[in-house]
Amino acid sequence: MSADDRIEAVKVTTLPNGLRVVSENMPGLATMAIGVWSGAGSRHERAEEQGLAHLLEHMAFKGTSRRNALQIAEEIEAVGGEVNAETNTEYTAYYARTLRGDMPLAVDILSDILSDPLYDSAELKREKEVILQEIGAYEDTPDEVVFDMVMETAFAGAPIGRRILGTPKTVRAQNPASMRAFMDRTYRTPSMVVSAAGAIDHDNLINEVGNRFARFGQSEAAAPEAANYTGGDERRTRKLEQAHVVFGFNAMSWRDPDHYAMHVFSNLLGGGMSSRLFQEVREKRGLCYEIYSFFSPFSDSGFFAVYGGTGEAHLQDYAPLVLDTLTEATKSVTEAEVARAKAQMKMSLLTALESPGRRAEQMARHMLAYGRVLPRQELVTMIDAITVADVRRAGASLLNAPPTLAAIGPIKPLIDAHAMAALIGAPPPPAR
Repeated sequence: MSADDRIEAVKVTTLPNGLRVVSENMPGLATMAIGVWSGAGSRHERAEEQGLAHLLEHMAFKGTSRRNALQIAEEIEAVGGEVNAETNTEYTAYYARTLRGDMPLAVDILSDILSDPLYDSAELKREKEVILQEIGAYEDTPDEVVFDMVMETAFAGAPIGRRILGTPKTVRAQNPASMRAFMDRTYRTPSMVVSAAGAIDHDNLINEVGNRFARFGQSEAAAPEAANYTGGDERRTRKLEQAHVVFGFNAMSWRDPDHYAMHVFSNLLGGGMSSRLFQEVREKRGLCYEIYSFFSPFSDSGFFAVYGGTGEAHLQDYAPLVLDTLTEATKSVTEAEVARAKAQMKMSLLTALESPGRRAEQMARHMLAYGRVLPRQELVTMIDAITVADVRRAGASLLNAPPTLAAIGPIKPLIDAHAMAALIGAPPPPAR
């Protein structure tokens, strides 16, 4: 079967309770990946619930009425499989990887931990301490902290900007009642998807899922609070070898047709060794070791950023060079650069088609975002259709709103967000 034909292997079924099940059989594989994706992430939390979505993910593996934490681990590992989970801004995923014939066990464990978690008080107390340690370790990692800083500043006061891990205060405040209330409110079948790829039979999958996922609410969950981009400036002086700096910009959602062009712009600006930022800032001037850009589209907004780390002595040269490189790219990207970035996007797409885990995730995200799995050829066609004008327009749109600046380390020489706005011709951020 060719890659072009494989979309025919994608099957989607909506169960009577509204839960969507999507699968793709990938011939020649002996393993499969399956997961449950719920459109309930950190932005769905109320102010007092910060970190609750992430805590739920941890507690899912701490015991049900049928299995304790050790039994969950032993049962899946006895067949060579694994289970894990992740939480991000807009969804939480629980997934398993097993051999071909162990799909029923994977479905049983996933349904068990989601349908019947115990939230034992002793386990909850221990897991809170684990997460508090995770928060502490995170605070000791400045090149990660700076990303929380930039989101909190860019979306000041909005749930989308809050830290996924929460704060020590909000994590300590959670209890079984708050966890069940959040799950009842947000884990609703219209915003949930079961996705599987690899050595999988769709009919068998439907039988297993249909028998085990009947306990979730069928009404629509309330929409999260809208993203409210503000821009701004947040900095922390620390005694570090490097200053970690993020320049952030308001961007479009994944609903915007230009969001594919924005991915191309990000790739050619700071997506690899041939990118403009890597060549101008690192290769030609040696001002940093690591520099890159990224684009994160959300359902109703998006965020574009450039991250880099440099020594205090280089900051005066570093910041203007990065910003000049970005603004110049909005005017002068070339056909060759766009072609190279599009080729890299297509490579990433094809790579996803070759991994059961990544394919299951890709299908689930498509279902949550678009209500269908976008055919490979449709995606390739959209990427191929992107022009230089599209990419320049997408890049230029970043300059239409106040910028965001977040930095941590020896940052005294660093410009502020108002000077940054003046350099790029963007509106100034609000005074705070």
